[in-house]
Amino acid sequence: MVIVGFITFAALKADQDESTPVDGYAAASTVDDQCAQFLAGLPGSFEGFGSKSVDGDRAIWSADEGDPIVVRCGVDRPSGLAPDSRLQAVNNVQWFITDTEEGRGQAYVCVDHRPYVALWVPVSAGNASITAVSTAIGSTLSPGPLDFG
Repeated sequence: MVIVGFITFAALKADQDESTPVDGYAAASTVDDQCAQFLAGLPGSFEGFGSKSVDGDRAIWSADEGDPIVVRCGVDRPSGLAPDSRLQAVNNVQWFITDTEEGRGQAYVCVDHRPYVALWVPVSAGNASITAVSTAIGSTLSPGPLDFG
């Protein structure tokens, strides 16, 4: 029993370690047509990462080691977004940093287009992913006002 318990714990711990903050964000239960079109238009690969795979509301580019790049379309408005929030503009798209994990990466949510898009950028990814995702957002998703709740 002890061995079975240890194996179960190790398997569950491995699954937890592989998840990114954006995996836990609340989102719509169905993927709308805009999200499907947006996800299809994302780049097929990024340097140092595998080919894109799309599963429901997310696109994932796996890494040989470390976290993947993850994009989720249709997440809820970030609850921490406020009038005094610092936003980062990339290719005319505004991003709100929702999570930072030291030595691991950063999570962002695009707050000026609809539906909302979340992005996990691991430390090994550089700027290519946020630049490419911003370009895809600007060309496929509708602009929307900043909503401070």
